[in-house]
Amino acid sequence: MENKLKQVILSGIAGTVVMTIVMLWIGPIVGLPEMNTAAMLSMMTGFSVTIGWILHFVIGIAFAAVYVFLLSKVLKKIGNNLLIGITFGIAAFILGQIGLGVLGALFGGMPAIEESMVLVMISSIIGHLVYGVVVVLVNSKVS
Repeated sequence: MENKLKQVILSGIAGTVVMTIVMLWIGPIVGLPEMNTAAMLSMMTGFSVTIGWILHFVIGIAFAAVYVFLLSKVLKKIGNNLLIGITFGIAAFILGQIGLGVLGALFGGMPAIEESMVLVMISSIIGHLVYGVVVVLVNSKVS
């Protein structure tokens, strides 16, 4: 159990850091909108940006826990860590969209999006795919 908890924390933090770098800095270089998830969480909840960052990392760790405790055994049947990570990233994207909808309903709506919704979705999907791959790769090294 201690090793699994270590896997969850390390992979969740690593995945969230790399995802954040892609969405904040690399995406805009290739023409995608800057996606500051912490600021968005802050706006949606009315909490400070610091709390937004904490929430962002807690969510990243929680999604890594979903992978480690619920999905890893099933997804390992795919046999290729890159494909496993992509599959998990798609699942994380879908769960994230559902979570945003729930959060919006609880706290009074979603923040206004000033960018092209298609580009925002592409940026989010890419970020979640990267997150999924990093979580799976870190877990394959830690386990």
